[in-house]
Amino acid sequence: MTMLKLFGIIFFCGLLSPSQEVLSGLSCAVSPQAMQNVLSDAIIHNGLLQQHLQGLVLPNIMSEGGLLNSPTSITGLHLVQVRMPRLSVVLLPGIGVQLTIGAKLQLSGNCLVGLLSELIDILVDVNITANIKSTNFESGTVQVVTEDCLCILGTIKVKVLSGLLTLSVNEMVLRQLTATLPTLLCPVVDIVMNLVNIQLLGTLNAVIPVGTLGTIHYQLASIPYTSGKFLGLDLDGAVKQVGGITIPHDSSPSALPPLVDRLLLLVMRQSFVNSALTLMLRMPPQTFPCTPDVFSGANRLHEALGTITPAGCSICRGTSPLNIRLMLGGNPLILLKENKASVELSVMIQVFLNRLDGSILNLLLLKADLGLNVRVSIVGGRLVLRLALGSTSLSLESSDVGISNISILRPHCSNLLMETLLPVINGILNIGIPLPNVLGIPLIKVDVQI
Repeated sequence: MTMLKLFGIIFFCGLLSPSQEVLSGLSCAVSPQAMQNVLSDAIIHNGLLQQHLQGLVLPNIMSEGGLLNSPTSITGLHLVQVRMPRLSVVLLPGIGVQLTIGAKLQLSGNCLVGLLSELIDILVDVNITANIKSTNFESGTVQVVTEDCLCILGTIKVKVLSGLLTLSVNEMVLRQLTATLPTLLCPVVDIVMNLVNIQLLGTLNAVIPVGTLGTIHYQLASIPYTSGKFLGLDLDGAVKQVGGITIPHDSSPSALPPLVDRLLLLVMRQSFVNSALTLMLRMPPQTFPCTPDVFSGANRLHEALGTITPAGCSICRGTSPLNIRLMLGGNPLILLKENKASVELSVMIQVFLNRLDGSILNLLLLKADLGLNVRVSIVGGRLVLRLALGSTSLSLESSDVGISNISILRPHCSNLLMETLLPVINGILNIGIPLPNVLGIPLIKVDVQI
């Protein structure tokens, strides 16, 4: 389960907690359970641990024998299988992640006791505990180091085909593996964690297209931090138009509310969402003729204009059809309040005639300041905003024919905008704001809070 908050918007994906400052466009908090799921998938289920343990080179085990025992040598010892691997995670406040891997290692080799040679199988329980710490943050990347790695061997079972094994061989195997295996396994854990780090950084540092309009470049903004309840990640989200021009957004801090029972928390700041909205709503003017077969709102506006046009304007009542042009006036502004999102948007409404000489007669130029209600949803890993008209404030900008009183036009302009402009805007916004695939945790069963 995920949750997302808009400050912003917060998306909850299952286990989380307390108050934290948000320092960039997005902030993420990942629960211990989510980290355990992520690392189990990357290290165990995807076969990464098995793959790198497969290359273990184990030294030969030799004994010279004694008065009563024949010389014994075990050679060609190699890993056959990692059985029942399991992984657990504990978050260490201010340090990082404590990783514990338990497994049964099945080893096989050749055993020579005196003159008798046969295959030998060894099954050994191992438990590896290591502290994983992030360091050296630079340009969205960090390194991980493995500290305090401890490898403990448990039960060791030794078997040969003939079933003839002396107690001394068992003791020899136990002694040699206890001395050598820890020095071999801890470096493997270090290699695996560095590969996983590269893989997980790829989910945080990504350039994602926003349709054909531009991109959002997500990048780790600072070194990860841990409390006992979550791993914290701050991300920058640079919104860029085609051509590389960045649309800026404010990155001042905001307090994160306390959360429980979530796997992932993704917080999007109001200013970041607004920069993405600005990128998407760079639409060209919408122009159409005002004829009976077009839009009912446009027709009613046409009829209303006939009642307020000055008597001397004979051309206004001519046979040439009126044209209406809708243009966005400036950038949208998203406003977030408790459990409510709205968008303020200005639209210029021009009603004009094309004269025979090619010039334009501007009957009316209006400015409509719209208050749009916003419905927020997550679709396919994207934040989708759908707008509905809440309020309209209309003002007269200019008129070439002397119109001054526009009060009768208000309901008709609202209908016109609902029928013509909002479907176009919602069609554009359907592409959604792409969200980062944080550590590969899917945004399913998402709760959204504003």
